[in-house]
Amino acid sequence: MPARGQVTLEFKRNGLLPALTGTHSRNLVRLEQRLGVKVAQRGNLIAVEGVPEAREHAVMVLRALYERLEAGEELSLGDVDAEIGFASAVDHAPPREAGSQLRTTSGKVTRARSAAQASYIDLMRMHELVFGLGPAGTGKTYLAAAFGAHLLHERRVERLILSRPALEAGERLGFLPGDLKEKIDPYLRPLYDALFDVLGDRCTKLMESGTIEVAPLAFMRGRTLRRAFVILDEAQNCTSAQMKMFLTRLGEESRMVVTGDPSQSDLPAGPEGLEQATAYLEGVTGVGFARFSAADVVRHPLVARIVAAYDAHDPGAKPRRSRRERE
Repeated sequence: MPARGQVTLEFKRNGLLPALTGTHSRNLVRLEQRLGVKVAQRGNLIAVEGVPEAREHAVMVLRALYERLEAGEELSLGDVDAEIGFASAVDHAPPREAGSQLRTTSGKVTRARSAAQASYIDLMRMHELVFGLGPAGTGKTYLAAAFGAHLLHERRVERLILSRPALEAGERLGFLPGDLKEKIDPYLRPLYDALFDVLGDRCTKLMESGTIEVAPLAFMRGRTLRRAFVILDEAQNCTSAQMKMFLTRLGEESRMVVTGDPSQSDLPAGPEGLEQATAYLEGVTGVGFARFSAADVVRHPLVARIVAAYDAHDPGAKPRRSRRERE
């Protein structure tokens, strides 16, 4: 068993130490729990004790978190978990560079929280059409919205358009009161949540001006979307005809991201539109595929365990194979 040792880090800006350690030192406690080290703070010094590998990972995490604070960012336990994940990866590639972070407003930065998320961002930068496939909680829709907001911030697109099928998740809601907007808003609420989280108060003004549009999939027919970043969420609920219709809306200087979880389709025939698009477009120039697993879940840690448990016990919860794979 490797011998335990200790290393001490010195941080020059005392004012950042409370944010680095977290309320009641919760960030340091998380390091101890996840990496099996002992962490102690005294003034602007933080001592890390543990076996060499775990100690080195903890040092990487603390330095990365401190760099974030120096850049004016805020920290959450999710950020601590993300840095631990990157530090613990075999091919350590921390999201420090511009390629793995997205500036969505003048003072807000969204970063990848896993290697899979960093790869997803890279694909969105390189390809005109990207499919983000995997279970709930992996950040597919959130990062797509953040990337669209990033392109708006850099004036590389003129509009951000988000769409999803208006389909109940295994329920029959029946008649909904109100005008058209009030009827469809419940279906689009997850997209609103992602937008407001990455853009803050600025989101309302952009929606009022038409720069950001959130609409049901049915409203996309007949449109040609130019200089726009377009997101189709919950694509596992698209029929083959709907998917083809949506993909052919792509106009000049536009990009698209299609997100979905093949294991959670509410269509009687399953995720037919998403399966067909995956089978037909695999290998097509300009199209990229990002595939997430339960290990990439970045919500509450229990969510990852729930997804893994369903995958292990319910074959129907596992993503279906594409037609090409079945053949």
